[in-house]
Amino acid sequence: MHAGFALIDDKHVPVSRIVWISDLPHFCGSEDCTVEGLYEVRIEGDDSLFCTREDRDGALDAMQGWFNPGD
Repeated sequence: MHAGFALIDDKHVPVSRIVWISDLPHFCGSEDCTVEGLYEVRIEGDDSLFCTREDRDGALDAMQGWFNPGD
């Protein structure tokens, strides 16, 4: 992965555009929900991406590397 980007689902997202990342999977209880059990990654412009735990952890690692490049 290139520095400054996180792979979320099938998208290379600039880490600088990520606002927050959920710690718990989505649960709303709606029968027609298509993102139940996935993790939300909020990006600028009130948009969200939903991803697996592995993608979420990869995004967190990318953010950590972006904020602390020496680590």
